[in-house]
Amino acid sequence: MTNFHTSETATGTGDRSRPRAVLPALCATQITSWGIVYYAFPILNARITADTGWSTTATTGAFSAALIVSALAGVPVGRILDHRGPRAVMTLGSVLATLATLAVATAPNLVVFLAAWMLAGIGMAATFYQPAFAALTRWWGQDRIRALTTVTLAGGLASTVFAPLTATLAEHLNWRTTYAVLALLLALVTIPAHALALRAPWTPAPRPSSQRDTHSGPVARTRPFLMLATALTLNSFAMYAVVIALVPLLIARGASPTAAAWALGLGGAGQTLGRTLYAALARHTGVTTRTVTLIALGGGTTATFAAISGPFPLLLGIAIAAGMVRGNLTLLQATAVTDRWGTTHYGRLSGLLSAPATIASALAPLAGAALAGPLGGYPALFAMLALASTVAALLALGSRQR
Repeated sequence: MTNFHTSETATGTGDRSRPRAVLPALCATQITSWGIVYYAFPILNARITADTGWSTTATTGAFSAALIVSALAGVPVGRILDHRGPRAVMTLGSVLATLATLAVATAPNLVVFLAAWMLAGIGMAATFYQPAFAALTRWWGQDRIRALTTVTLAGGLASTVFAPLTATLAEHLNWRTTYAVLALLLALVTIPAHALALRAPWTPAPRPSSQRDTHSGPVARTRPFLMLATALTLNSFAMYAVVIALVPLLIARGASPTAAAWALGLGGAGQTLGRTLYAALARHTGVTTRTVTLIALGGGTTATFAAISGPFPLLLGIAIAAGMVRGNLTLLQATAVTDRWGTTHYGRLSGLLSAPATIASALAPLAGAALAGPLGGYPALFAMLALASTVAALLALGSRQR
């Protein structure tokens, strides 16, 4: 019988003792969870508002509320992950996400619709990247970047798989029935996968290398942690505002809506490509240099969008480059805690680090749309967002540990 309590399991260096079913299971559940709980909404929102008479602002606000709840719930979820492991958390999260999706499908009024999305936010916190990253970081140890890359590559396919699937269902069913079908699919894939594949014992985390890092509380109050959290939050705001504002910017530059949508989609493909390059980048750069460089590169692509009006193939290339940077930034945040403070309190510290960034990403689309008019258009908005990324890169310099 395989001994899961060996030191190899704790560090993740022993291939034979590593829980083999975890990686394919998490790839499947990340595609399905993100595809249904997150990406189905923008596909169905127009049908929701047309059928119910609720305003787009109200329905989008409910979805944004889910992201904010997810950010706030991520901190206690991370604490539970540190001590109990991912099986119970992710299985219960799948149940909650399924119930929330069914509640969205049957919501008789806007109040119930909002409550359903807030429940979905708890499900997001317990099933999206954060708990999956915690599991892979503990079980894969020094080989974690390969495992994290694999899962994020799979997660990047969520929109590719579920956007067309959701659209196809919506052509033949109403939005409520579409959500009900998706809820059934979510339950069939994620609940048994999390319950059965994450059964490996959760061995104690390696002890920190110094007494200064013994407790997560002191770490979270240090200058490097606070500077890093601020930098990632500001950068997250800029990055997500750019993603949502890219289509209207390109249309303002003269592109057709279809061409602008293709640019956004190819940016997603660039994101997947960028993630394949992160391991090499991590081998050749220090953690602070890597953080500053990636944030600055993101700001550079945003500034290029602001300055260049065409031709369209050039804008398409910039969109792909921006996607590559975003793909690397996902893995940068996944490894930010471990690279600096080890794995002992990964769940809680990761939750604290990602909570303000997730809230910023939830508010970015609304804020970007609100700022575009007063600033004089989307090119000026992109210039402001590029400046925000530059400030974030400078703040990231302060995350260097002595």
